[in-house]
Amino acid sequence: MGKYSGVETANRFFSGTGSSYDLIVNLFTLGFDLWWKERILKKIPARPSHIVDQACGTGILTLKIAQRFPSCRVTGVELRDEYLDIAKSKAAAMKVKNVEFLLGRAEDILVDGPVDCITSSYLAKYAELDLLICNAGTMLRPSGVMVIHDFTYPRGSLFPRLWEFYFTILQRVASMRFPEWKIVFFELPGFLRQTRWPSEVLAGLQANGFTRIRSESLTWGTSAIVTAVKGRLKGGTARAPGPAL
Repeated sequence: MGKYSGVETANRFFSGTGSSYDLIVNLFTLGFDLWWKERILKKIPARPSHIVDQACGTGILTLKIAQRFPSCRVTGVELRDEYLDIAKSKAAAMKVKNVEFLLGRAEDILVDGPVDCITSSYLAKYAELDLLICNAGTMLRPSGVMVIHDFTYPRGSLFPRLWEFYFTILQRVASMRFPEWKIVFFELPGFLRQTRWPSEVLAGLQANGFTRIRSESLTWGTSAIVTAVKGRLKGGTARAPGPAL
């Protein structure tokens, strides 16, 4: 990925942004973040006993999972203690008891298994994917599910120009109101042009014996969800990305 490296980029992008993260992620995605996270929730297997949410941030998805599955143990993993402190405070305020949080890089954290599902949102473009997927395979039970969601650079001729124009507005207007997000607004388009995380994830999942691999393009190609099941089944292959919604 050229000059960009995962941990360094994540730290540079998100330093000092914890207090405004929930607001920005909703405004920045024009509310689609809530819909994307609902799509993730629907891909979690029924009656799970343990779910790991990687790069959990301020706990938006983690706490939704914990509330959706109150009898399930939920573990949120986050690189930045600034974000983790907010997630813990939110869990306490919401009186969510079935969640725990761990500080560390998602690729390095191995929780006690077996785990029924591993989720992530906005992690893949920064992650060391080979290690992330390998360790996921170690933690997941047979037939456990991995759900990976992140931004993608839109394809086509017209919409990418509209998408870039939207970032221009963010750079000129939103960065004045939220200066802590200036680096993200200016550098994320270039970062997404460089990343090839969907194809790298598909290759990594296949190499690690996952099956029922599916890539689904969302919201005019601005994000994607990849799902896969642990365990190699005869004939299990990756499917092409689905249509943009």
